[in-house]
Amino acid sequence: MDDLRGAVWRKSSYSAQAGQCVEVATNVPTAVPVRDSKDPEGPALVFPAFAFAAFVAAVKAGEFGEV
Repeated sequence: MDDLRGAVWRKSSYSAQAGQCVEVATNVPTAVPVRDSKDPEGPALVFPAFAFAAFVAAVKAGEFGEV
């Protein structure tokens, strides 16, 4: 996915801590682009929506320890 110009980015509510800022695009139907909000013109990682949903579920379930 090369063209993310129309992406609507949302910053994580946890990103204010220590300047570590992450944003996700919420309007890409089958994917979840993720970028560093300090570098909005920089690269984005793009994950399949099902994989990102599984990651979020694992975080919520505590599979990676305390977050």
